[in-house]
Formats: sequence, structure tokens, C-alpha cells
Amino acid sequence: MKFLITIFFACLALHSCEEKKAELEGGAALQEKKLLATDKAFSDLSEQKGMKAAYIDYIDSNGVLLKPGLLPVVGANAIDFLIQQNDTTFKFTRQPQSAVVAASGELGYTYGVFSYRLNSSDSTQYGTYVSIWKKQSDGSWKFVLDSGNDGIGEQYVTP
Repeated sequence: MKFLITIFFACLALHSCEEKKAELEGGAALQEKKLLATDKAFSDLSEQKGMKAAYIDYIDSNGVLLKPGLLPVVGANAIDFLIQQNDTTFKFTRQPQSAVVAASGELGYTYGVFSYRLNSSDSTQYGTYVSIWKKQSDGSWKFVLDSGNDGIGEQYVTP
């Protein structure tokens, strides 16, 4: 009888471990979905209030911007850099394509395609970007590094 009870509890423990593993994997998928939604919200804010507002709202206090022709712009200097930008002559949007979150749930990255359209032109330029995000104490995400590359031209067809 003791043997059967031991087997029962061993099976129960194994089943419990499998449920916990499935829960963690489901949690990772949920976190990736939330991070992708954050990147989309960034783009929506950029479209509504301008690129500067979106970047200032979503940058971590220690965030780093990698911009062509500049050394990395870090933390308070990055925020000062953003404040000085004039974004009234163009629309900047992003189309996030994927998000990955670390097993710890504390860091993740997104990547996708961005578009840049001058208000005075019908022409749109496209590029690619990657952002590394850090989960904040309130559960929201802020980016700690953002970089993009111009140059996929006008041939990109939006999905």
C-alpha cells in the first residue's frame, strides 16, 4: 500500500511540474504579446503626437539611442537630444514584426520596419529597427536601447 501511495504522489508531483512548465511557457508567450503591443502603442503615439513624444514617453531613464553619424546618446543626454528634435515636418511609424522576452521576463527585444514620410511628399522611406526593452517595476516596458537602419527604400509593401 505504501508503494502505491508513493507512486501516486510521484505521479502527482510530475504532473504538477508539467503544469508549471506549461504555465511558464504560456507566460512567456503572454509577455511577448504584451511587449509587441507596447511597441505598437509606441508607433500609435508617434503617429498621433509625433516621434519625439513617443520616444520620450517610452525611453528608460538610462536608455541609449544609436543614431547614424553620432556616438551613442545615453540617459539624460538621450532625453535632451530627443527634446531638441523637430518632428513637425514628418510622420514616423513602426510596424513591429516580432518580440522575444528573456526567460526571466525582465528584458526583451522587438524588431520590425519603420516608415518615415515627409508631410510635403507622397514618398515614404522605410528602414528596419531593433529595440531592447526593460520591464519596469509597474509592469510596463521602456526601451533601453534603440537603433534603426535606413535603406530598404520605397519598394517595401506594408502588410
